[in-house]
Amino acid sequence: MDLSPVVIAIPMYFTLMGIELVAESMTRRKTYRLNDAITNINAGVVQQTTGVFLEILKIGVYVFIYEHWAMAHLERSWYTFAAVFILWDFCYYWDHRFQHVISLFWGGHSVHHQSEEYNLSVALRQSSTSVLWGFPIYLPLAIIGFSPIQFAIVGGLNLLYQFWIHTEHINRMPRWFEYIFNTPAHHRVHHGRDLKYLDKNYAGVFIIWDRMFGSFQVEEERPHYGVTKPLQSWNPVYANVAHYVNLFQAVKKARNLGDGLRILFMPPGWYPAYLGGFQQAPVVNDDYQKFNATAPALGVNSYILIQFLASLGATSYYMFNNPTMDLTSKIVAAVWIVYTSMIFGFLFENRSKWLIGLELMRLFYLPIAGVIMLQLGYPIGVNLIIGVLAFALLSGGAFLYLMRRLGATQPG
Repeated sequence: MDLSPVVIAIPMYFTLMGIELVAESMTRRKTYRLNDAITNINAGVVQQTTGVFLEILKIGVYVFIYEHWAMAHLERSWYTFAAVFILWDFCYYWDHRFQHVISLFWGGHSVHHQSEEYNLSVALRQSSTSVLWGFPIYLPLAIIGFSPIQFAIVGGLNLLYQFWIHTEHINRMPRWFEYIFNTPAHHRVHHGRDLKYLDKNYAGVFIIWDRMFGSFQVEEERPHYGVTKPLQSWNPVYANVAHYVNLFQAVKKARNLGDGLRILFMPPGWYPAYLGGFQQAPVVNDDYQKFNATAPALGVNSYILIQFLASLGATSYYMFNNPTMDLTSKIVAAVWIVYTSMIFGFLFENRSKWLIGLELMRLFYLPIAGVIMLQLGYPIGVNLIIGVLAFALLSGGAFLYLMRRLGATQPG
């Protein structure tokens, strides 16, 4: 079983989100929308699913350097754990800051900022590619000699700490706490796209780093959330590539190698004069309308919610058991999970003319894959395949009924 703190904390995440929703019903402060929250969680699902493969890079390189180039192999103790916890957070500050001020790196981290709401589901909205840009910053910890086990644990704990600060329902913590630690008030600033809030408060756990390095900004009024160029989509796969697509389209228009490299490695919004020059972030007015494309009827929204909850069950099983799965099973499950996350975006937006076919393909992917793998000798229970097939048949019938009732035999 995967003992990653992030995976183990999955029940806690959803419990706290449930408490936040109860608080919303009591305070009448609305920060959740179904389409936004499902997309946030699905972005995290995609990140965790691809991370099964990509995290090998980060941990594998760390282990290699630790085993071959470490100055010492430090004993695992409470004081080395405390030291690596603080140093990991220091590395995170610079990793985070670089991902904001280097356009290529922003392509990964921007995913976390795309939601125009601010609630605990936003904490789960993570990028699948940011690990590619950030992991070298942590490698000095391997050279110092902190063990890979401690490195992995403190990384998970750092991410766990950052979960609770994604909320509108906590105003201020005690003054001493606000001075030392990252808090909801500090992190709301970080997610703001108002001009005075841009690129501030990079801290993970300790806000001290921002105070030390000149990037601290106090929350003066509640920010407008999101990125300066709104995503306008509920597709978590597109969310992970949108900035890269725009970036490389600009690189293709560069007149020389130097300008192409500057487009990649200067801050987001930098372009040479012949491509319009630096693009300033727009001022956000209070009458700004958030992106809110949604399924055309309550029945479709209910269908998406049921399918989403079912997919979370399958995804949780995968997260807890993938260390014992063979590579083929991992890939088969990962493809379905990522594809499912993408289809939910299509369903909310109701844009694809192939929507019916795509959804039926998603429903029957797993039982068909299960039959094939069973024939190849993989230890998959027949009863499990029958159960998944029955669910697919019921879901397919319900979906076709909804599409027919909406007059959407060719939705577009």
